[in-house]
Amino acid sequence: MSAALKPASLGTIQATEEDHEAAVCALLVARGRLKDNDLARAKRLHEEAPEGTLTALLARLGLVSERDLAEAWAERLHAPLLAARDAPDMPPADLDVSIRFLKQQHVVPVRAGEDGIALIVADPADSYPLHAVQLASGKPVSLCIGIRSEIDDLIERYYGQGRSAMGTIVENLDGSSSEEEDVEHLRDLASEAPVIRLVNLILQRAVEQRASDVHIEPFENRLKVRYRIDGVLHEVEAPPSSSTAAVISRVKIMAKLNIAERRLPQDGRIQLRVQGKELDLRVSTVPTSFGESVVMRILDRETVVFDFASLGFTDSFQQRFIDVLERPHGILLVTGPTGSGKTTTLYTALSKINTPGVKIITVEDPVEYQLEGINQIQVKPQIGLDFANALRSIMRQDPDVIMIGEMRDLETCRIAIQSALTGHLVLSTLHTNSASGGVTRLLDMGVEDYLLGSTVNGILAQRLVRRLDPETATPYEPPPEVIKEFELEKYTNERPIRLWKPGSSASNPTGYRGRRAIMEFLVMSDALRRLVMQRADASEIERQARAEGMRTMYEDGIAKAVAGITTIEEVLRVTQEG
Repeated sequence: MSAALKPASLGTIQATEEDHEAAVCALLVARGRLKDNDLARAKRLHEEAPEGTLTALLARLGLVSERDLAEAWAERLHAPLLAARDAPDMPPADLDVSIRFLKQQHVVPVRAGEDGIALIVADPADSYPLHAVQLASGKPVSLCIGIRSEIDDLIERYYGQGRSAMGTIVENLDGSSSEEEDVEHLRDLASEAPVIRLVNLILQRAVEQRASDVHIEPFENRLKVRYRIDGVLHEVEAPPSSSTAAVISRVKIMAKLNIAERRLPQDGRIQLRVQGKELDLRVSTVPTSFGESVVMRILDRETVVFDFASLGFTDSFQQRFIDVLERPHGILLVTGPTGSGKTTTLYTALSKINTPGVKIITVEDPVEYQLEGINQIQVKPQIGLDFANALRSIMRQDPDVIMIGEMRDLETCRIAIQSALTGHLVLSTLHTNSASGGVTRLLDMGVEDYLLGSTVNGILAQRLVRRLDPETATPYEPPPEVIKEFELEKYTNERPIRLWKPGSSASNPTGYRGRRAIMEFLVMSDALRRLVMQRADASEIERQARAEGMRTMYEDGIAKAVAGITTIEEVLRVTQEG
């Protein structure tokens, strides 16, 4: 075991367990990982039934995540946080300890020698298991902090049949499954405790790993589960293919979808609380060759921050954007592919101008986050409420600002332009690769050039790159050929020039945490309007915009790489796709 993972001695937690617990709870509240009213509720429950510790109760009630709790304990006790994957491959050979005791107490030994025994514990507030092992072995005991579910998996790996937490649940599943399951049997299967625990485990792990999407995909001989973390898909442990029908039916029941309908796509929502977080899950199912594929978009209402700086806007860039945003009428467009953060940017813009003196109406598909003081309309094409029809109706609602989820067709574009001409500010999105491409896309859709030139105020194009974890990122000096290839001297006055690469830690093996936008902002000028009227192509428009001071998305990305926000590889990954 490395010096960095030197266990804390048992004496460390001897002070008073209550003091440590109180400090850990205060730390969780201060970090925003635990709400004051949730803590008060847990304290009341603990006083009524004082079995176990308060911190263990917080995790059991789902008020705080196991990882957040473990990190707080590690900080409080100055003890190492040890991930299961970093534990030795085999348990200590000369330690005779009851497996039942380890499972009940959620502790596992990882080292035993003449100098003592190192234990990973999930709940340091309970010193009983530590004293018990010390008494039984006659050796001093030191501790590392671990995540409860990982400790249980490690016990199974060391002393059981190598099953994971999911494997243990799957043991109790009804193995019978066929494509021709009748609806009532499917409903019964989906309501059984093992299936409920299985789906909850999939969602819990997604939240722990900060996933934005959960993909559950059936194939011929297996069920695949993948999480999208910081924009990149990662395959994770999945239930056996025999549980496919039950798992997918459980998700559909939670989303209030029709479990008997398996031939048509369906959309729904799930609202639930996982590990202390209020989550909104947008659920989409589509029929595939081997069953229904399910994708759940996780919308964490508590952690989303509508703030320009946290999105990736630099000070000068933000001011230019706000100047255009605060114009009384015209069109402001945000472009980029699916999943590039367009909606979050628009919500941030709306939050900026949302004052009691401004009436804002949005037409969206779907409404992702509820914004206080803004009238949000969800389109429902199946009953005739599409973008164009909704827009016609809201013009009679006397709005000052209109946000349209997407410019999908010529009719929607024409109504948006008409609204801008009659004194409204219109915000919307387009699927194009660059800001200049937004102009040509609208022309291609059939919008008249003279209307486009007179209504569009600005077009923002953006992509999302993974942000380096500042705690583990390591600087390095790039070789001269890299400096020359990417012209890095233009982006910093520092010498020597430095770039950063991702590090790794037990809690974050990828070295990235969250995402930031790289962007370009085309502000319409008289010269650009003349080019639009001449139906110039995207490259001519971009050349003129750059002459007027626009920094391209690629250049913005390189600047952020030099600033240590991301890496050159990330910038190339997202800018070379388009």
